[in-house]
Order: sequence, then structure tokens, then C-alpha cells
Amino acid sequence: MIELDNRTSLNVNEQILNSIASTLTDKEIELIITSKDEIKEINKEHRNIDAPTDVLSFPYEDMPMSPLGSIVISSAHVQEISKELGHTQDDELALLFVHGLLHLLGFDHEVDNGEMRKEEARLIEEFNLPKSLIIRTQG
Repeated sequence: MIELDNRTSLNVNEQILNSIASTLTDKEIELIITSKDEIKEINKEHRNIDAPTDVLSFPYEDMPMSPLGSIVISSAHVQEISKELGHTQDDELALLFVHGLLHLLGFDHEVDNGEMRKEEARLIEEFNLPKSLIIRTQG
């Protein structure tokens, strides 16, 4: 289900990520774990924002056999935020994966009426993840 391209030394628990993904889609997902510098370049190229970020999502064209899309996550962010908030790197990676996956599925917290936040909360509860994603993204 997940095609992992880990360009860093971050340990990735694919089992939890595959469990999350399989509750929402049966399509393949490309997951790229990358450096702060590379995600900054990707953010600049695709969003015209010259700054690093935590997670980016790139949905693919919806064709019957096509993958759902790509999720790019910054390993530095995973390491820094998990330490800052006192939870595991697996948890932080899973939280960012949830956020990116929901974007691939068409959710957009910048324009919806809270639907994405509700779905994040549901998945965080279902997979017993820290609630920090909801707290830090409200408002």
C-alpha cells in the first residue's frame, strides 16, 4: 500500500502507516521522508513558499489504477516536534501522515467547515495518537 522512499536515517514504522492508510483507501501512496533542505526546495517549487514545512501532499489524477498520490514529510520536523511535545517519532510521523493523507483524499482545512479537523480527530482517537496535531492546527 505505501511505497516508501526514505532519504534520511529516520526509522519508519510502516505497519502503523499502512494501518492508517488502509482504513481510508485501497490505493497505493508514495511516502517520501526527506531533509529540511529538500522539503524547503519542494515547497518553494510547488507552493512558491521559500521555507521548510512539515508535510506536503501531491494528489495524482484519479484514474482507476493510479496511485492516490505522494506525501512528503520532513524528518527534521518529526525529530524536533516529537522531542518538543514529548511523544515518539513514530507518533509524530503518523500524525503528519494522517494530515497528508486527508489532503490526498480531498480534504482541505483552509477552505472546509471543519470536516478535515473532525476526520483527523477521529483517526487520532482510533489509532491512539497524541492530540497535539489538533491543538497546534486549530485557528
